[in-house]
Formats: sequence, structure tokens, C-alpha cells
Amino acid sequence: MKKIILMGRVGSGKTTLTQALRGENIHYHKTQYIRHTDIIIDTPGEYAETHHLGRALALYTYEADVVGLLLSATEPYSLYPPCVTTSCNREVIGIVTHINEPDGNPQRAENWLRLAGCKTVYHVDSVTGEGVRDILNHLREEGDPPIQ
Repeated sequence: MKKIILMGRVGSGKTTLTQALRGENIHYHKTQYIRHTDIIIDTPGEYAETHHLGRALALYTYEADVVGLLLSATEPYSLYPPCVTTSCNREVIGIVTHINEPDGNPQRAENWLRLAGCKTVYHVDSVTGEGVRDILNHLREEGDPPIQ
């Protein structure tokens, strides 16, 4: 499997998605540091929200095959500037989280991720598991069987 680094604001669902991708029970856990697991690098939201810490995220992308930019469907604005993915030398995918929240707007979040440069965008609900398999299949190496 390819390794993915998950980036996004505090509360965007990075750690919950990490738990869902690993098949773990979902429970709240505040990420305090950059955490490596088998195929996932989970990052604190403060790194994406703070200019100086963002440089550390750029360095950690070298340890991943895929960069996942998370954006909650409930966000009132996008953290990502237009065409930001061009500054990365890895594949970048967009991941819209909280897609089933009543006050969410998944299509708006997807539009913002596409404006940031994400050509592939997944919609996920980590609690129900919706869309999680799609991301796992995206991370498969060539020749690996599909994940059911």
C-alpha cells in the first residue's frame, strides 16, 4: 500500500479518518504531534493553520506517496489557496469529510479542493465508513487485489 499524509484544519477529521482507514473503533483522540502508522501519517491541524509549522508539513510529504488534503463539508471557508497542489511533488487528493452533517455542504468543499488543484476528490463519513474503501483502493499498489 502507498503511504498517505493527511493534512487539514483542527477538527477536519484527520484522526477519525486514520482510525477508519485502519479499521479501528472510532474514538476522539486529539493529535498532538505528527504520528506515523503503517500507511498513514496523521498531522495536527495546528500545523496546517500556522504558517511556520506548515513548513514541517512540506518536509513530511517526502515520507509519503500521496498527500491527502482534508476539508470538512461544514467549513465556512477553505484553508487552501488556489493551485496550492502545484507546490507539492507528490500526488495530492482531496478528501471531503463530515459529508452527512445537516449543516454541511459537500459540493462546496469539493469545489474548493478542486480549486486548490485536487484532481481526485473523495467524500467520506468516517463514522459510517462511507467512502473509506475508495481511499484504501486508491492507495493500493499496482497488482494488489481490490479491497472489498
